Amino acid sequence: MDTTVSLIVAASEDNAIGKDNGLLWHLPNDMKFFKNTTWAMPVVMGRKTYASMGSKPLPGRFNIVVTRQADFDPGDERAWVVNTLDAALEKAAETNCREVFIAGGGELYRAAMPIADRIYITRVHARYPDADVHFPGFDEKQWDQTSRLDFPADERHEQAYSFQVWDRRRPVDASVD
Repeated sequence: MDTTVSLIVAASEDNAIGKDNGLLWHLPNDMKFFKNTTWAMPVVMGRKTYASMGSKPLPGRFNIVVTRQADFDPGDERAWVVNTLDAALEKAAETNCREVFIAGGGELYRAAMPIADRIYITRVHARYPDADVHFPGFDEKQWDQTSRLDFPADERHEQAYSFQVWDRRRPVDASVD
């Protein structure tokens, strides 16, 4: 069974995703979308992303932390530690899930982009020139947007945003039987 490798991210129009190991916005619906999309699935994250979540595993998911720190202790047996993205994908395959989610940070997104099959992006309709972590972006010509829902800013959401799903275009198989 092939496993779909998906990136899941909230990124601004200038691909900002964070500053000082924190989020740049407060979007409760994005948190709910993330939870619902990744529930019961393996979620791969870097050590700094794990730390930004209070160094606690996400409930209801297989948590895989990628770090080069040989002595890193996640403080919870529900968080598995590996040294490389490849090792994380192997660990995710052990769960028999059909999809694995790469949840940041920027370095892990860059490493996973060439092998990603799908991108779930909450596009925050604002710009953050002071951000210190960015999503690598992607060439939209290589992807098909398969879903998009737009939401205006409101009393609970500081910025307008869109939930978007992009699937990588695959070459058409021109072989003849």
